Parts: sequence; structure tokens; C-alpha cells
Amino acid sequence: MKVLVTGSAGFIGGYVVQELLRQGWDVVGVDNYSKYGPVRHSYDDHERYTFVEGDVQDTDLMYKLMVDVDHVVAGAALIGGITYFHKYAYDLLAQNERIIASTCDAAIAVQRDGGLLQKVTYLSSSMVFESTDRWPSVEGDQHLVPPPRSSYGFQKLAVEYFARAAWEQYQLPYTILRPFNCVGVGERRALGELEVWSGNVPLAMSHVVPDLVQKILKGQDPLHILGNGEQIRHYTYGGDLARGIVAAIAHPAALNEDFNLSTSVGTTVAELAQEIWSKVHGDRPLSLVHGAAFEHDVQKRVPSVEKARDVLGFEATTTLSDMLDETIPWVREAIASGVL
Repeated sequence: MKVLVTGSAGFIGGYVVQELLRQGWDVVGVDNYSKYGPVRHSYDDHERYTFVEGDVQDTDLMYKLMVDVDHVVAGAALIGGITYFHKYAYDLLAQNERIIASTCDAAIAVQRDGGLLQKVTYLSSSMVFESTDRWPSVEGDQHLVPPPRSSYGFQKLAVEYFARAAWEQYQLPYTILRPFNCVGVGERRALGELEVWSGNVPLAMSHVVPDLVQKILKGQDPLHILGNGEQIRHYTYGGDLARGIVAAIAHPAALNEDFNLSTSVGTTVAELAQEIWSKVHGDRPLSLVHGAAFEHDVQKRVPSVEKARDVLGFEATTTLSDMLDETIPWVREAIASGVL
């Protein structure tokens, strides 16, 4: 089986490619390096991996790449931390719409022309539940709660509408997946990242785990956090998310379905800060300074994980402690090498 992964050089995309190769798939990756610039991965020279540097907005290119694949993982998107939601509010909407439209246009054409393509698996986001007033967020709630307020969340909801509309009109099969708060290694400061200071240290990516890790490693004390620290997130390991994504690609019960992919364990930002602090400083007391939260900093993001467990057999099992044991050394090295 052969799969095309768009956005293959991205944070989640890298984990997905690695998992696909581990499970024996032939993989084609496409990315324009717009987020980090050219990056190297351990699997770049793998015999079953082909990388194409190109723009997913180029529908002709996408058609050529899809002609002989069985599946597509539509992961390409302009994406960043919460500062992105403000600095690139329009681009997040406009460019990501062009990316998903090009992907769907090419897939529809390939299917029309008798290609091998069986299904497109779309990566959405937990941000489709940005405005929810009920927890946990169950698949289907995105149609019952108010729409997202951020342009990023709104566009991710639009991705799901593209998927369903392409099925309704053209019978292009789909699966929709919503990763929650990915944590892992390989994430770095994006090109064009807006520099925002938190105390005496600039945020690395406006993603809470690497930002807290790098502030603590750089010696910030007291530690500055955004908001009251009671924001709840379900931090999910990138390798676990990749397993869930790959499980859904060819699973017959995933056809024309949507799934939340997440750990079942919730953690407040204050609890996260304490755990990172303890791993770096041991028993040294932690003091917090609370700064103003960003406008779109969702206070509570809690997923229902039962559907993915019952239908796909997927559970995210990596603990936050184990994630941090991998992430902290990577961030330390990234600081030393100037990546962060």
C-alpha cells in the first residue's frame, strides 16, 4: 500500500511518516518547507520513502502525486502557536482554504480518472471545539456548539466540511481526525514567528510545553505563565497520535467517520509547569507569575476518546512524564544549538 502525506516535514507529519514506514507502507511526502525551512529526518533516505519539495496549493502537482497512491493523509496547513492566530489571522484562513481545496480538487480528479485512490484522511484540530459549552467534546458536538471564534479554528471546521461535501457530491471517501495538543521532539521556532516576551524570555513557539521547558531551562524564576494556570489540556504524544492516524487510514470502520485522537488524561497548565520544574530543578520551590492570556486561549479542552478506542482500538498510552523525559533533553540541545 502506498500513501501520500502532505505537510510531511511538519511536526505531526514527521511522526506520521515514521510510523507508516515502521508499519511497512510505501510513503510519498510533499512539503514546501514554509514553516521551518529545509529540515532533515532520520528516514529521509529510507528505501520506501520519496520526498517531493512542492506546494500543495499546486493542484497539478498534487494530481501527479496522487495518481498511483492508495491513500492520502491531508496534513498540510499553515499552523503555529497561539501567536499565529493573531499575527496571521487572514493567512490562516485564506491559505489553508487554498491548500484543502487543491487537495480535494486533485483527489476528486484522480478518482474520476480511475486512479487507485481509496480515501483521503484529513487532519482537523481540537480547535473546532473552541467555543464549546459542554465537556467532554464528543464527535458531532462541532455541529451543535457555537462555531470557533479564531480564524484557525473556523478554517479547521471548514476542512471537515470540505471532506463531507466532497463525499456528498463526488463520493470521495474520507476520514476526519482531530489531534489534541501534540507533544514531542522536532518542533522548533517557525520562520516568521512573532516574537512575544514572557517575562525575560521570548516564547519559543507559543506552544505551552516547549515554551515552559525552554523558559525553565534558561533559568527563568519566578516562572511566567499565561493566564491563571487552570487551563486544561490533554497533552498527547506525537508517536501515539501517529499510531492513531495510521490505524484510521485503512480501517474499514473509519470510512466516512470522524475521531478525536487524544490521551484521556487532562492536566492544568499549572500542573504541567510544576512537573517540568521538578524534572529540571528537583525539590526547589516553584513560584509563578501570571500574565495576560491570549484572546483565543481556550480555558478547557477535554475530548471524548471512547469512539477512537471502541472503533479503531486506539488509546494514547504515553504518560506526560515520559513525554517530558524525551522533550526536555531535546529542547536543551535545541537551545544549545540555537534552534530555540
